[in-house]
Order: sequence, then C-alpha cells, then structure tokens
Amino acid sequence: MTALALETEPEMRPRPPRTGCVITADASYAARLAYDGTSWFPQRWTLDGPEPYAVPLPGHQPEEPDTDVLPLTDGRVLIRRRADGRRHLFALLYPTGPETGEVPLGAVECDELELLPPSPDGRSAYALEPGEKSTHVWLVAGGSFGPEHVAEVPGRCSGGVWLDRAGRLLALDREPADGGPVKTVAVDLERGGEVTPLLQITEESDDRLLIADLDSGLILVRSDAATPGEPRLGWGVLGSTLPIRFPQALRVADCTVTPFAVQPGQTLLPESCAVALRIDGPAGADGAPWIGLWRPSDAPLHQLAAPEGWLTGSGFWSREGVLSLPCVTQEVSCGLARVCAPEPSVPAADGQPAPAVPEAPSAPRPVPLGQAPLGGRKAGG
Repeated sequence: MTALALETEPEMRPRPPRTGCVITADASYAARLAYDGTSWFPQRWTLDGPEPYAVPLPGHQPEEPDTDVLPLTDGRVLIRRRADGRRHLFALLYPTGPETGEVPLGAVECDELELLPPSPDGRSAYALEPGEKSTHVWLVAGGSFGPEHVAEVPGRCSGGVWLDRAGRLLALDREPADGGPVKTVAVDLERGGEVTPLLQITEESDDRLLIADLDSGLILVRSDAATPGEPRLGWGVLGSTLPIRFPQALRVADCTVTPFAVQPGQTLLPESCAVALRIDGPAGADGAPWIGLWRPSDAPLHQLAAPEGWLTGSGFWSREGVLSLPCVTQEVSCGLARVCAPEPSVPAADGQPAPAVPEAPSAPRPVPLGQAPLGGRKAGG
C-alpha cells in the first residue's frame, strides 16, 4: 500500500474489456471505454440535454482494454491505467478543442485496486484495495494532492454503495479476516474509517447490500437468510424497523438477477420506486442479459428484451419513471433507449399502490435494519 509519483510508459496487464458504462450519481455524464475497430479510447457522454452526445478523449497512445474510466459532474473523466502489474496510475481527462487535456494525479502501488461507484458529491473518486486482513480506501481524485489514503477497514471488503449525498458514508460488504459470513458495514470516511454494522439479517447468513436510493431509503440486498444456501434478492428500507422481505417475484429460475437503477424522487415512498434489474441466464438470446422492471408495491416482475447495443448493466431512471438505457449500434454511436415503468397492477382503494405482501421466509425472522444503525459503537475486526 504505497502512493507514488506519476509513472510513464506503462506496461499493462490486460483483462477482458468492460461492456457497460459508468454514470454519475446525478445522471449528468457517463464515461466508457470505446473501441473504433483498431484501438481503445475513453469517451464521455453528456446525458442532461435533450439528446445524449459523446465526446472522444483519446490520449497520446491507445488504451488497454483493462483501463477504467469514471465521470465527474464537472465534465472531466478520471482514468485509471495499470502499469508493471502493481502500479495504478490516475489522471483527469477533459476536452480541449480537437485535443485531450490530461492532468496527472499520481499512482497507487498494490496488487488489486477497484474504483468505487461515482461519489454522490460528483467531485470525488474513491478506490478500494482489498487485502487478506484489511481493506484500504483511497481518495484518488478530489483531494488536495495525489491519491490519499483515507481509511483501513478490518477484513476483506467488496461492493461499495453510497449512503449519503455528501460522499461520507460508504457501505461495504465485509468478510472477517478470521472467516465467517459476509456482512455489510457502514464506513465513515470523515471519521478515520469508523466502522458500524449496517446489515445483519441472521447471524449465519451472508448479507450483501447491492443498491440504495437516497430519496426513499429503498435498499436491495442479496442474502441466503430466507433460503439457507441460496442467495436471494430482498428489499427493505434504511432505518426501518421492518424486516427484509424476499419476494417470490425476484426469483427467476436458473438466472442471476442484479439491480442496477432505482427511480429517484420518491421521498418516503420506497414501495413506489421502480427498480431496473439485469437478468443473466440461459434463456437470453445468444446468452445475452435481459431486463426486469419491478416495484416493491407490485407483485409481478416485468421482463423484456434488452435493446440492441445496450451497454450491459448501465442505465438510470427519471423522477417520472422513465428508464434510460445507454446503447451503441452500428447506426447510433451514442443513444438512449427509453422504457416507461409499468403501472402498479393492483392499486389500493385510495388510488395509491398497494403495499407488497412479503413472502414468508424459510429461515428465522430477519433482524430489523433499525437494530443495525449507521451510528454507534465502532465494530471490531
């Protein structure tokens, strides 16, 4: 774990290219690694206008397919390049007429480093360095100088879900260093990485937080608490005293179902939020993923084919319930396919969505989230 000055002439260790794109928390920009038939290059999409448009940000040499990009809300794009196997070099890219401007930020030296999802503040970027005994959190953009080490969390952590708009509270899925089930913890990045329990459905279950909506408090988790040995999707509300619910609708035979976007703007109405899910399984055309649309207040899972050229696993909702899916085809180099959320199928007598009836779990009753608050006693390793 070492912060280094900028290195040059990197020698990359390739991995399979990413097929999706990364979208800022406010859905103003996206970034992806594009391919023009001969080489890879970063590309920034502007999403907050009437129609999306893309700006190429090629460097002085082609990128490797394992290069990571992450957009900021000021229009710049963070790039992470790997060199000599252990050096992770960071820079900020921005368009300057026909050229690409680049601000070097320095590097981190370690075996494994993953960028976290875009921070809600839009200005900062963080990366996770998991180790055998502990995990380090790095601020790689938005600090006062180069990459800054901001927290060390006992155990091996993965995931990464933001819990507040300031980019201070970060949820991580932690496997204890001495073994045991995975539990989601909250890490306070402004208090030296103070760790508090966040999600513990049963003592023996693996409980992972997948996505959280900051307006409504709706969360989706993956846990084997309801059916031991079988991880399932469940939903709940941050700070609620109600248990996590595991709807039968989110069980798709022989498939993996993963949420990637939640409808914003539904303050205090978590059951009304539309959720977009990626579905991977043998039923897809040519093995391609397809899309599920679901609300906690609505029993069925609506399944539909992904649009042509979907940048798999990426998308965002409008407050009005329109899902935008970034797509690239031979005819359209920068496009958004739009899908409206289905109306609730069983409205209540007052015209509001009927509350969901949770499926009874086959495991012991889950522990309410209210018993695992964000604040409180610092957890041990």
